[in-house]
Amino acid sequence: MPRRMSPNGTINRVDEQDAVWYLWGVNPPVPLPEGQRATLEAVIRRLVPHAFGDAARGRRLLAAVRTRAEGLAPHLRERFGRALLLLGSPVAALLVVQRPRRFVRQPAAAQDRLLAAWARSRVPALRAAVHGVRRFVMQAEYATPEALEEVGYRGPYHTRGPAVAWEGALPGTRSDAEPVLRAPDPAAAHRPRALPATLSPLAIDGQVLRAGVVVIGTGMGGAVAAARLAEAGFDVLMVEAGDLVTGEELDEQEAPMFARLYADEGLRTTDDAGVALFQGAALGGGTTVNWMVMLRTPDHVLDEWAAYHGVEGMRAPDLAPIFDRIEQETHTRLVPEDAHSPNNRIILGGARALGWSAFAARINATGCVRTGFCGYGCRSGAKQGALQTYLPRAQRAGARLITHGRAERIEFAAHGGSFPTKRVIVRHAPPDGPAREITIESPVVVIAAGAIETPALLERSGMGGGGVGRYLRLHPTTGLYGFYEHEMYGAGGIPLSAACDEFLRLDSAGYGCLIECPPLHPGLAAASTPGFGRAHRETMLRFQDIGTLIVLVRDGARRGESDGEVRTRRDGSVSIRYRLSRPDAAHLEAGLVAAARLHFAAGAQEVLSGHSRPVVLHSADDVGRLRGRPMGANQIALASAHVNGTCRMGTDRRTAGTDTHGERFGAAGVFVADGSLLPTALGVNPQETIAALATIVAERIASRRRPG
Repeated sequence: MPRRMSPNGTINRVDEQDAVWYLWGVNPPVPLPEGQRATLEAVIRRLVPHAFGDAARGRRLLAAVRTRAEGLAPHLRERFGRALLLLGSPVAALLVVQRPRRFVRQPAAAQDRLLAAWARSRVPALRAAVHGVRRFVMQAEYATPEALEEVGYRGPYHTRGPAVAWEGALPGTRSDAEPVLRAPDPAAAHRPRALPATLSPLAIDGQVLRAGVVVIGTGMGGAVAAARLAEAGFDVLMVEAGDLVTGEELDEQEAPMFARLYADEGLRTTDDAGVALFQGAALGGGTTVNWMVMLRTPDHVLDEWAAYHGVEGMRAPDLAPIFDRIEQETHTRLVPEDAHSPNNRIILGGARALGWSAFAARINATGCVRTGFCGYGCRSGAKQGALQTYLPRAQRAGARLITHGRAERIEFAAHGGSFPTKRVIVRHAPPDGPAREITIESPVVVIAAGAIETPALLERSGMGGGGVGRYLRLHPTTGLYGFYEHEMYGAGGIPLSAACDEFLRLDSAGYGCLIECPPLHPGLAAASTPGFGRAHRETMLRFQDIGTLIVLVRDGARRGESDGEVRTRRDGSVSIRYRLSRPDAAHLEAGLVAAARLHFAAGAQEVLSGHSRPVVLHSADDVGRLRGRPMGANQIALASAHVNGTCRMGTDRRTAGTDTHGERFGAAGVFVADGSLLPTALGVNPQETIAALATIVAERIASRRRPG
């Protein structure tokens, strides 16, 4: 596929079709039906009318959106098509303007009224449809060269080097505690760092493979388990559904990297589109795209696991040496004072002014050059996730790796005993060859496919029931923009280097919220910003001066209630249902009020919420206006990068998915080693906890079975 780039790394506008294909990396498109296509084009013209001031620019945007829609995976294309059918329906128009005309036949003013009314409709399906299409279009518009230039986005770091003080490697060395940010050669950030030579996929030349342990998934859980077991002498075979994306392929282009590195091409959501789910889908899983923060499981959470779920041997003193080992292996270090971006200084400075608790974070990086592109893969190789640590260790110890392999089901080839032989049926679909089915025989299977795919695989394998698929925990998260009189440029620097934990425990059970800050790149910023048309455009034109805080809720405050679940439909697709409970919504509201106070304490002139009917605040005296606002699906922008809890550990088979050793009840030799094991939400970023649980599961397997 040809890729034509301009010298500054942006898409060359000369060849319009090449630009569209490069931008999304789509397959040859399947045309939309004419009615859906007409509705889509009419909606685009009202969502981003500024793009049509130049006819050629408007045509390019229409082509880009249409091509991406037509090149989606079949299940995503079907969902998108259903949304367009609903928005194009005369009945949907009748609910608002009392004239049963299709959207395309309405005058422009009526179309604007329809979109605004649908976005706030009492009909959940209408809200889901309009917000789903709106987010899709906004991401496409703010990936175009024209829009990026207009908002002041500087684009890929590796083509330009540091442009603000919080980008690039820090000069000098202050202490031995700070090597996380010391690159010996700052210019090296402009060159992609190769992966360790040992990391390479297996060339498959047969249909039946054998292994001592099969590990499904290569995120933090799978990578740690594979490394521990391989180093203990086991014959390990790792199976990854995604691709190995490294080096020059990590080109710091937001749109194509988002579509390539995240589940469902970056479009995964709950069924009602109420929560966007950001899960890594390439080799290394979430560790390839996360923001590097390493936080230990809070003590009160571990106490709750022991008291309510029967999880013993995992209190703070038990896990401390495991955390120490993981932090050493991942080069986890404290971010020094002079390395925080303005975004993170909102938290540190605002909390200091208010007398609240906040802290500088520890991140897993070495030689970090603060490019701000952590969420789209670390081109410099500074991030010490699975790609740089545990996966190479596993392969050096003899583990094999299959990429582009989706585990379809697990069958028992024998029964009886602690570790009967199993067959893992894998659909192997390499990009350079035909898809085929392969079988892997092994006595031990470790599932680490994430809290969506892990329960789905168990259900497809006849191992559902009990807690499998239930108790989905998301750390539901929403953002709050602050507008400052000085440049913030949230796209640069370490994304997350500070957090405010003042409200981590808002109730007696230890549930509350954490306030952090995210990176701010234009595509996701535009999708998360409420509204459309002129108001949305005016917000985006202030892009460089926006500081962003996010409120992350420790959900599950109603102990014993399953507020979310993952189920496999008859056609094999996955259903993801989730609702924000009343106490969790109250904690989210309290977090929004607190985040607004942090903004104003740090000097913000104005604050904007993510509600569908956004709340605009002009001073700290206004923060009470955030109370009592709707919190339902698509009434406030919610997202999650922490998808956990659908196969939780415990002693009660009715509510747990595995025993406290991570073994699936009634399925000898089938273990889980990812975030779905978490008995409750953590209230903090989970990657260090997942690594610790995977270590425990792997060591328990090794203690029960000898290699060979």
